[in-house]
Amino acid sequence: MAAIPAVAPAPGLPPPSPPMEQPRRRRPCVLFSFAAARDRFLRHRFFSAGLRPFSVRLPSPAGTSTVVHLWAPPRPARRPVLLLHGFGASATWQWAPYLRSLLAAGLDPIVPDLLFFGSSSSTLPERSETFQARTIKAAMDGMGVRRFAVVGVSYGGFVGYRMAAMYPEAVERVVLVSSGVCLEEQDLAAGLFPVADVGEAAELLVPRRPAEVRRLVKLTFVRPPPVMPSYFLKDYINVMGSDHIQEKTELLFSLINERKLSDLPKIRQPTLIIWGEQDQVFPMELAHRLERHLGDNSRLVVVKNAGHAANIEKSKEVCKIIVDYFQEPDSSVSMGGRRGSSADGGKF
Repeated sequence: MAAIPAVAPAPGLPPPSPPMEQPRRRRPCVLFSFAAARDRFLRHRFFSAGLRPFSVRLPSPAGTSTVVHLWAPPRPARRPVLLLHGFGASATWQWAPYLRSLLAAGLDPIVPDLLFFGSSSSTLPERSETFQARTIKAAMDGMGVRRFAVVGVSYGGFVGYRMAAMYPEAVERVVLVSSGVCLEEQDLAAGLFPVADVGEAAELLVPRRPAEVRRLVKLTFVRPPPVMPSYFLKDYINVMGSDHIQEKTELLFSLINERKLSDLPKIRQPTLIIWGEQDQVFPMELAHRLERHLGDNSRLVVVKNAGHAANIEKSKEVCKIIVDYFQEPDSSVSMGGRRGSSADGGKF
């Protein structure tokens, strides 16, 4: 990506250095790894769609380092859309099915690994979604991208929402997919979620054993795979889920601990809320709570026969909803009180 212009840093962070080509991540040496093979395949899909991997190294206080890995078009973006992934593997595992449709619609996806996922990391002690938002914004500054839309899935929606609140001059529109930004810590004790406390949530979302992966898959998919051999699950954990376990656990504690709806800012950008009808991780109550919180500036679309992983098990429908939303004229983006639903292949 040539000729990166000089830009002002995001508040609280020094100016980033220009993006660098990202070296391939080292994987544990095994005779054959299904997870590593799939990771290579997904990277190839990003390359074939015209995106390239870069690293943006953000200057940090002495003795510390913060690096954001991302995929982006090699030329300046036309209509940039920042895609933020949720908990799980790297960004390639969650966004590969969306690239060609977004590009065909005239949208240029910029796809970072959030800190402590994929190849993004930091030695700074901060763990809040505010720190994630500030860091990703600094990386966008380093790319010379000043205005963009944000699409966030689950945890990525928390980061995207915070970016919209912190940088209203930069974030044009927001799409939140299965993202319970309106949750409160007291909801756990009240039984709204399948976990009773933050510690159990960390065991669920940062699995270390095959049994925990099985439980997570069964909660997030309406139709989970009928057979999940321990060999493949151990391989996935070793290859894609063994990095930054402590940091990811701390991210969850920071996200949920003492969280209150009264502390959540009300963003002003037009916001599309997409939710799986059978979401067991973030129940539909949170979708309606978020719609009420945002008021006329938001719209809720419910995807039928989908759970928390609607972006994966209904990727074509969710992608179409997102593309259609971004192709609407600015004057019609905010449609207060308008709701929709999406059946298999249906309109919303």
